[in-house]
Amino acid sequence: MCLFFLYLLCGTVSLLPIEATPRKENQIGDKGVAMATVYWERSEKAVVLREGVMLKDGDAYGFYNDSLYQSGWGVLELRAGYGATRDPDTVMYLAGYLEGYLTARQMGDHYRNMYPQLITDPTVASKVKDFLQKQFSWARDEVHRMGGGDPLWRHVGYVLSQLDGLHAGALEWAKRSRTEPLSLFAVHFLNGLGDLLDLIPMLFPGNHTDWHSLSWAKQNQDRTNMGHCSALIKVLPGFENVFISHSSWFSYAATMRIFKHWDFKLEDQQTATGRQSFSSYPGFLMSLDDFYLLGSGLVMVQTTNGIYDRSLFKLVTPQSLLAWQRVRVSNMMARDGKEWASIFSNYNSGTYNNQYMVVDLNKIHLQEDIEEGALFIIEQIPGLVEFSDQTSVLRRGYWPSYNIPFHKQIYARSGYPAMREHFGTEYSYDLCPRAKIFRRDQGSVRDLASLRRIMRYNEYQTDPYSEGDACKTICCRGDLKKDQPVPGGCYDTKVTDFKLAQKFISEAVNGPTVQGGLPAFSWREFSQTRHAGLPESYNFTFLTMQPVLFEP
Repeated sequence: MCLFFLYLLCGTVSLLPIEATPRKENQIGDKGVAMATVYWERSEKAVVLREGVMLKDGDAYGFYNDSLYQSGWGVLELRAGYGATRDPDTVMYLAGYLEGYLTARQMGDHYRNMYPQLITDPTVASKVKDFLQKQFSWARDEVHRMGGGDPLWRHVGYVLSQLDGLHAGALEWAKRSRTEPLSLFAVHFLNGLGDLLDLIPMLFPGNHTDWHSLSWAKQNQDRTNMGHCSALIKVLPGFENVFISHSSWFSYAATMRIFKHWDFKLEDQQTATGRQSFSSYPGFLMSLDDFYLLGSGLVMVQTTNGIYDRSLFKLVTPQSLLAWQRVRVSNMMARDGKEWASIFSNYNSGTYNNQYMVVDLNKIHLQEDIEEGALFIIEQIPGLVEFSDQTSVLRRGYWPSYNIPFHKQIYARSGYPAMREHFGTEYSYDLCPRAKIFRRDQGSVRDLASLRRIMRYNEYQTDPYSEGDACKTICCRGDLKKDQPVPGGCYDTKVTDFKLAQKFISEAVNGPTVQGGLPAFSWREFSQTRHAGLPESYNFTFLTMQPVLFEP
């Protein structure tokens, strides 16, 4: 298992003539659509690639719509495992290969944009490379050691096979286009980006941010750069509908967005689903945001929590599974929220410490009942993953999330009490600005339009809870802050409801909010920040994201 990349190097990659095939329209149009089909040729130990066609007998096939400049989003859709090849490791490798080949150019741009956001010192780069190499080597050794007997490690193996394929596909594209190939470290960096937000300060304990000594303006700026999000799950009073939404906060350099639809058929009894639709980025085998619609009937969103007690980082070790790996395995294996939490808790890396919200649509019966287990809240810090069933809260109307831990033990151990003592209610679960805004305005949510409105909300100039701060609100605009403006903040929103999620349908917009007459963001004022391949300005509208290749 997980040796397909090395195995491929001993074989060849062949290219067959392009065959004409009808293009399927999608919601964003088909301008700039690249299609391909791949097969695994056992006798030749080779991947056979057919460009320009989507053939249903292929081991993997799909398309990438390069529509970022036109709509704010690229769209990738892949199917794998419906051809002659049935081995799950091979299926996942070929799915990764096809994605790497179709999106290699975007992967290169995204890596070059994100690298300087996190790494500015060669010493940092060296330690990060060493940690990631040790972690991936340990994970591969564990997969090999555990063999096929342990379902969790078997699924870890599938994810690593997909990662191998992603790199190999990107290398093949670089070879054909005669461009510089993307390194294996770059692929590991991209997928571990969320984990690196915690890993880098852990590797350099002497240089980490001393939060208590910072001015409020600088402290808020650093928090914006670290990445935060807003999320809202809303139930109508008569249980007529359930709405799920998420807005990402991070550097605007991360706005090279791809919405992905995967349909992977895996012949493993422990696999709950191989189908998912999710917001993502080039080269990422996960969402990062996170926003997932899963074929198991689960919907997952997430917001990031801070670790202000840096003594916890002594518990971080490369002999663990990174958060992105555990999320992927949980999404594949879990059949309900409690099982998702239990799987995710294994081999906690203590990196990318988040609050995960898992909604189980199977336990929701519109206008009748919301069963226990419909909403599980999972929170992680180094050394601890805590989860609980919070369906009773959801039944009362809504669950908000805004980068402050809910569980008291997680809140205390993370160092939030000391931050509240220094900076006030900004670090209070109940009284931070977004908690108050959500509590005040969530009652206005009645449909997708009103859900979109609250998740793009930023009236910092007039809202008393914002106190004139463009980031003390649901959808931050760090570039509009009076003191030390930065090209970072809330840069997207995704929304769905009960019936749409069951069909893998959502609505999404890319770019900082312009709601309420706010000016559109432009890179002209922040040209020093690397933004290769990104639109010069952002004034996009919501788009309907829906798979077109999925079949019953």
